[in-house]
Amino acid sequence: MIHPKQAELARLLVTHSVALKKGEKCLIQSHDVPEEMIEALINEIYEVGAYPVLDYRRARLQRALLKGASVESLTNLAEIEAFRMKKMDAFIGIRGYDNPRETGDLPESQSQLEMTHLMKPVHHEIRVPGTKWVVLRYPTPGMAAMAQTSTSSFEDFYFAVTTQVDYAAMAKAMEPAREFLEKTKKVHITGPGTDLRFSIESIPVVPCFGERNIPDGEIYTAPVRDTVEGTISYNAPSSFFGHTYQNIRFSFEKGRIIEAASDDTGKLNAILDTDEGSRYIGEFALGCNPRILEPMDETLFDEKIAGSFHFTPGNAYTEADNGNRSAIHWDLVCIQRPEYGGGEISMDGQLIRKDGIFVHPAFEALNPKHLTR
Repeated sequence: MIHPKQAELARLLVTHSVALKKGEKCLIQSHDVPEEMIEALINEIYEVGAYPVLDYRRARLQRALLKGASVESLTNLAEIEAFRMKKMDAFIGIRGYDNPRETGDLPESQSQLEMTHLMKPVHHEIRVPGTKWVVLRYPTPGMAAMAQTSTSSFEDFYFAVTTQVDYAAMAKAMEPAREFLEKTKKVHITGPGTDLRFSIESIPVVPCFGERNIPDGEIYTAPVRDTVEGTISYNAPSSFFGHTYQNIRFSFEKGRIIEAASDDTGKLNAILDTDEGSRYIGEFALGCNPRILEPMDETLFDEKIAGSFHFTPGNAYTEADNGNRSAIHWDLVCIQRPEYGGGEISMDGQLIRKDGIFVHPAFEALNPKHLTR
């Protein structure tokens, strides 16, 4: 039986996130998600007169598919998936985890093959620029384990941060922030282990309030590709193809990561050597979801943490394009609230945020007290 919370989430995704219209085609791609949630999505898509297309996946089977994959097999699969994706008007990608480490024992080379020969041509080049899309996670026992809490508690948290945030208020609050950022030239970020300078001059700014991710709450742009200078220390753990990286640190010269270290520096540098663009930054974003406060090693949650920013090695989005192209897009998060060491963000010499709280008038409405319902 479909739970009312599942129906509420499905309605938010279909009517707000991808705003489906009568006659449009929507691909639902699910990984380890309960059938009731997918059924709720199908029902909502039919309710608005649109047409659902279902791609129902299991992580264990995807692992088997990837384990024996070659350039040729993935190229063939990409051609098939690209043909289907080009037919879609919208895409809802929803992923749960039975086992968050399902692909953790695969060679890094296989992960790179998937990113280069499947994800990039199908998702980076077709789905992202060509469809109305939203991607999200779903509260499974595996995700609860990642968040170090009970399944019941995690479900309560999940539905609070997805459906109990005032996205209309967030959209309104982001408008003066967007206008300010679009006029900004120089950014300076400081904090423990971080002293970073770069330009965002003439790069578009994109506010995110539930149309691409659920949960949502970020406003993003990108640095001018070759202007990043200095160092950054991330303080949120981040998994990439089954390995969780801790204490990632980068040093930059002329936009390029010239030195990288973490708990596994070798694997980290292998990722950064995927292609030329993976050592440059493709996104800079400010997180502001009022109900997400702690990292749980899940990007779609962690990048929205109130008082955080993310600084992303790899591919730039076409909506805020600095020209960087890569098979990688890795949203790495730094939290600047006092309990995480604090920090400051200044723009063109004006203090914007201090210790995770926006202090500039153009951004103040994005503080947590204004965005809950």
